[in-house]
Amino acid sequence: MHRSMRANYPQAVTGEGVYVYDSEGKAYLDACGGAAVCCLGYNNARIQNALTEQITKLSYIHSGFFSTEPMERLADELIQNAAGSDHYSNIYFVSGGSEAVEAALKIARQYYLEIGQSNRHLVIARRQSYHGNTLGALSVGGNMWRREPFAPLLMHANLISPCYAYRDQRADETAEEYGLRVADELEISILELGEENVMAFIAETVVGATAGAMTAVPGYFKRVREICDAHGVLLILDEVMCGMGRTGTLHACEQEGIVADIQTVAKGIAAGYQPLGAVFVSNKIASAIESGRGYFQHGHTYNGHVLACVAGLAAQQEIRELGLLENVKKQGHALQVMLHEAFDEHPYVGDIRGRGLFVGIELVADRETKEPFDATLELHKKIKAGSMQQGLMCYPMGGTVDGQKGDHILLAPPFIVEQSHLEQIVETLFSVIANETVNQ
Repeated sequence: MHRSMRANYPQAVTGEGVYVYDSEGKAYLDACGGAAVCCLGYNNARIQNALTEQITKLSYIHSGFFSTEPMERLADELIQNAAGSDHYSNIYFVSGGSEAVEAALKIARQYYLEIGQSNRHLVIARRQSYHGNTLGALSVGGNMWRREPFAPLLMHANLISPCYAYRDQRADETAEEYGLRVADELEISILELGEENVMAFIAETVVGATAGAMTAVPGYFKRVREICDAHGVLLILDEVMCGMGRTGTLHACEQEGIVADIQTVAKGIAAGYQPLGAVFVSNKIASAIESGRGYFQHGHTYNGHVLACVAGLAAQQEIRELGLLENVKKQGHALQVMLHEAFDEHPYVGDIRGRGLFVGIELVADRETKEPFDATLELHKKIKAGSMQQGLMCYPMGGTVDGQKGDHILLAPPFIVEQSHLEQIVETLFSVIANETVNQ
């Protein structure tokens, strides 16, 4: 059962570097890392060798019976290199981003049970956000298109405004003033709900596929951190898509000058060579659980899967030892410069945003009014199809503005990308956008 039961997908056969090859021998430049996953590209020898060696020893063990050296070593690696390494004490391993968010919500709830604040159960999140497709993760997401069919099954979450400066910053306020204004919506929401009832605020540090690499303005997240601390609310940062080096630092929150109480990562943690996600748990939360029940009342069959942890450890070592975060910064800057040169005067490109190799292009029907294209045109789908025809994988999405209107293109190429690849990305996108918009 494919994602679309009406699509005729090409069959991927092999990959090398930043390219994927189908069964007909056609090459596709992966400018989106699949879904910001393949940060080391394809056919990485270090990870392949590590997996080959491990599978001859042990391929699976249940985490309720044993620990493993790869799991312990990867946890140490992640803690030692975390933003605020003295702040986190534990890593909980899962198989992907949605599982990580589910676990984060349950950890938050159990923390308050352990410290005797059992009324705290409500979650505040942001509109135009995405935290996963399992029911709990979907409940705290603000992607209305994804939520709508399953609304009767979802728990309630209070949604406040995103930090969407391109559309919502007023002409009479600075970026900092705008950031404080929208951050203060969090405090208003906490007070309306009663702080004794609020468990957590969850946000993507840089919003991913729902809004196209939407970054917060300076000061926004510092104010969010202050509000959470003032009201005893846990801050959960979702870095499933934007974390693990994607924005140029290992954790996107490093650039905001804050740390979360709980942080989720996945996607790039193992570079796509195995399914893996992780939850960073702060000292205060881990200590409360340890001195309370002594165990986290949750679990999955594949927690801490030994092959996944081997892939994660090899991927993180490769990124560090090859200095790839510097390449993310360098090539990310170059990509944005090239995109601005190509599209700053383009009649249908409204905004170019992002950090590192995590870049969004928002398309508009009118640059002056910022009016989006008619949603029924499904422009994002046409751009994806047109790009694939020209041998480019990018990540266009619709509903950028409100869940229905708006189109954007998300770019998240592998950390090993080179200048020639960036040129191919920009040239192809220019051609595809020209072809698809001229017919609208």
